[in-house]
Amino acid sequence: MVQVAMIEDDTELAEVLTQYLLTFNIQVTNYEDPFIGLSSIGLKKYDLIILDLTLPGLDGLEVCQELLKKHDIPIIISSARSDITDKVTALQLGADDYLPKPYDPRELEIRIKTILRRVNKTSQPKQIKKEKIFLYNEEKKVISKNNIALKLTPAEFEILALFIQREGFVISREDIFDNVHYLNSDMENSSSLSVIINRLRNKIEDNTKEIKYLQTIRGMGYKFVQ
Repeated sequence: MVQVAMIEDDTELAEVLTQYLLTFNIQVTNYEDPFIGLSSIGLKKYDLIILDLTLPGLDGLEVCQELLKKHDIPIIISSARSDITDKVTALQLGADDYLPKPYDPRELEIRIKTILRRVNKTSQPKQIKKEKIFLYNEEKKVISKNNIALKLTPAEFEILALFIQREGFVISREDIFDNVHYLNSDMENSSSLSVIINRLRNKIEDNTKEIKYLQTIRGMGYKFVQ
């Protein structure tokens, strides 16, 4: 549930907004006194603050300034003040939105959701796309490691291409024989699949004593990962 702190001395309005927003899974905790609001907001995690500007004992712009100094929480100013200077000042201080009273509670609900959607989107860490170490260019019939073309026999090329195309999946020996056209001719040259796999490992692994890419899955076959 979305947690919202409201600093609003109009208790009737606060009650209406609290009941309305609750139906949209937004729970509002209202503080009529700005000093209590300032001291309480740091004690509980809130997703957003709704702040009136006309408050007893402390101007809302001062409250806004204090909140922004101490907390990284989006703020919607909700005010009956018609002076454009207040709106400009509030936004310059760092408030996220300014909603002049009177307004329809539905508009407040939409603005809350819009701001939280934007905040959540920007706060998510960017996914760093992992560059592939091995690339298979089917058109040019080239397999490269770190952008350097590998020198492979026809059988080695077909086997490695098969592994790259099925990266992460276990491939049985039978499946390799079924899909590698050059394998039989290579085996006629006194080679075996195990020998070809070892040759491939010598060409693609960083350290053949610690197999990283072309793994043997005992009793099942081989798996290629990168």
